[in-house]
Amino acid sequence: MTPNPQLLQSVEQLNYRVTVGDVAAQAGIELNLAQQGLLALATDAGGHLQVAESGDVVYLFPKNFRSILRNKYWQMRWQQWWGKVWRILFYIIRISFGVVLIASIALMLAAIAIIVISVNSSRDEDNRGGGSFGGGSGFVFLPRFWFGPDLFWFFSPNYSSRRRQRRRISPGNNNQMNFFEAIFSFLFGDGNPNEDLEAQRWQTIGGVIRNNKGAVVGEQIAPYVDGTDEYEDYMLPVLSRFNGYPEVSPQGEIIYYFPELQVMASQRQKRSSVSYLQEQLWRFSQASSNQIMLSVGLGALNLVLALVLGSLLRDGTIAAQLGGLVAFVGSIYGILLVYGVAFLTIPLIRYFWIQRRNQKIAARNQLREQRAIALNNADTALQQKIVYASQFAQQKVIGDRDLAYTTETDLLDQNIENADKIDREWQQRLQSDS
Repeated sequence: MTPNPQLLQSVEQLNYRVTVGDVAAQAGIELNLAQQGLLALATDAGGHLQVAESGDVVYLFPKNFRSILRNKYWQMRWQQWWGKVWRILFYIIRISFGVVLIASIALMLAAIAIIVISVNSSRDEDNRGGGSFGGGSGFVFLPRFWFGPDLFWFFSPNYSSRRRQRRRISPGNNNQMNFFEAIFSFLFGDGNPNEDLEAQRWQTIGGVIRNNKGAVVGEQIAPYVDGTDEYEDYMLPVLSRFNGYPEVSPQGEIIYYFPELQVMASQRQKRSSVSYLQEQLWRFSQASSNQIMLSVGLGALNLVLALVLGSLLRDGTIAAQLGGLVAFVGSIYGILLVYGVAFLTIPLIRYFWIQRRNQKIAARNQLREQRAIALNNADTALQQKIVYASQFAQQKVIGDRDLAYTTETDLLDQNIENADKIDREWQQRLQSDS
């Protein structure tokens, strides 16, 4: 089984010597999963167990354990290889929408030009020189119809240098998105900004419990959950994940303590945590305003060209008579029209969907903020409740002197070393007594 990436990252962040509580609080994963994962990781990566006289266990890992795992698990090698390939494939998918848009516009412009020129040529033959290409509508129609940006300038060799020059002039613009990426961002956005919200939630809750030495009240956890109630049912998932226990105060108030989160492999500073869990609002697009306007303009141009082309192809004989490119464009006209409509419809629907979603996110953030404010302005009853919880707060740091057994050395060597240590302690006591 491939190790949990969050567990691996937590071991590295905690300097490769951890307890189950360390990892559970750091990564926000369940204690049972953390224990199973650490045992499996110690087996696969050549880790060591250090058992204290109190029975608590510390896991010690080599700093190159990722290399050991990569050599052992072909799944991890495959995931790393596929991650690199997927980044390339996803980039190709992202830019493909912009390429299709430009290709659609170019195909329809070419087809319209061929049809218009053909019609004008037929009129010229019928009228015996009644007009010319210079004065006819063929070459006049296209320039007047074009209202978008200068695409030849966009694809010119100097475009990238001009773009960099504009960035230097406007240092506040940190957008690194190119034109084709901006098209994809305009259509589909840039992903869920709260994709890791649950992991962040549990990491923060674990940090709050650790900062309070393993004993908290429900009001201290409330700013990090979505909903609360008077019976504090929202604490049940927290108790289940971190093996916590409720305790009732003499006043009938409930507090919660987590013995396994009170055990640490080394003394650590308090983790800085936010006062409440804040969800990020969805953004319509991370593309710049100019890139969005360009996308809208090109999308509108693409739709208008599709409508114009449809009117010219209404007589089905034109495509058959001209053949070639016109016949090809006529055969895929339905796809071009659907693409043109969808190109503007999808962002419009997504815009209103984001507005409604952001309203709900803002409401949840406001409720969590209000709980955080209530906690900071605790009344007398809540203060007494927190004081009672502090009676269960403690920290147990397992150092080298507390170890009764470790898998790093042979058991016989450890027994000899322990016997020597006991002898030294007795000699020190005798000397101090004398």
